[in-house]
Amino acid sequence: MAANMTVSNSPLWRGVRWLVWGGAALLLLLPLVAMQFTSEVNWTLSDFVVMGVLLAMVGGAFELAVRVARSNTYVVAFGIAVATAFLTIWINLAVGIIGGEDNRANLMFVGVLAIALIGAVLARLEPLRMARAAEVTAAVQVLVGVAALFIAPDQPEGVILSGILAAAWYASACLFRIAARDQQAMVTRPAG
Repeated sequence: MAANMTVSNSPLWRGVRWLVWGGAALLLLLPLVAMQFTSEVNWTLSDFVVMGVLLAMVGGAFELAVRVARSNTYVVAFGIAVATAFLTIWINLAVGIIGGEDNRANLMFVGVLAIALIGAVLARLEPLRMARAAEVTAAVQVLVGVAALFIAPDQPEGVILSGILAAAWYASACLFRIAARDQQAMVTRPAG
């Protein structure tokens, strides 16, 4: 694959595109179906709108990744970052990470996402810079976990989940570094 080509025409990613958008639609339909069988699930129109917007953002981020990526590794790294951000928002909106969803301490997780987004913008989606942005995000996520330990010492879920999210951010960073190395190797490789 030439250094200036993206993966957007790859049959693999065209197939995954169906899975991403189909999975998003399924996730949005699940609560609607569940509401028909149990009173435990009680979504309002605003719940569906918020989740629809979140899922559209995930799908849009996937489309962006496929269009700018020059390797499969980059798409996977981007996908892990987006999935981590999505899970952070979803869990925070549904039940909260520290205490309940109304606990103001959960705003720290929004700060982590802001750092990730600002980092991606400053990185201009370049793989090595994206790796650095993901590493900074992972470090901040760890700090949020430490803060959660002091804010709610009797609720270890915030610390545990912060650790899992930090590991996901770090995995994304590692994959972005591999994508950067592979991209550099393609650029410096002498023509055949």
